[in-house]
Amino acid sequence: MKLYLLRHGPAVERTEFGGQNDDLRPLTAEGRQKMRAAARGMRALGLSFDLILSSPYVRAHDTAALVAQVLTCRRHLKLTQLLTPEANPASLIRHLATLPRTHRVMLVGHEPQLSRTLTRLLSAGTPEAWKLRKGSLCLLTVETFRRRPGARLEWLLQAKQLARLKT
Repeated sequence: MKLYLLRHGPAVERTEFGGQNDDLRPLTAEGRQKMRAAARGMRALGLSFDLILSSPYVRAHDTAALVAQVLTCRRHLKLTQLLTPEANPASLIRHLATLPRTHRVMLVGHEPQLSRTLTRLLSAGTPEAWKLRKGSLCLLTVETFRRRPGARLEWLLQAKQLARLKT
């Protein structure tokens, strides 16, 4: 399986959001612009997805929707609690194991959940070592999801690097 992990784009700061539910915190205008440019870079790389799984939190869902729009794969976007910030990576990995091995799947979520998932899939390092910056995208090739998942990191790009690739 080709598995892409994308951290949501820059969002309104918690202190500026006025104490509302964190799951409602949106992308900033600049964050939307950065993620649209990053999505155009994904298009320039020829990326496409059979499935986009996103956290239901507004900032992640908006990030996923921008990517789906630019890559014209909106019908492949699904929201899941498995990608919320405190979700258990083991549950997400069990779900991924049920999908066809030939799928290209993008996960759009948050820290610390994405780095914890990455650490488990790679069976290497610590979540702190793999912390993804906002708008970062990495590609893993996953050979197995068995007891000890077997994944290989192919590449990791920051949002700025993706934006430079845009057509």
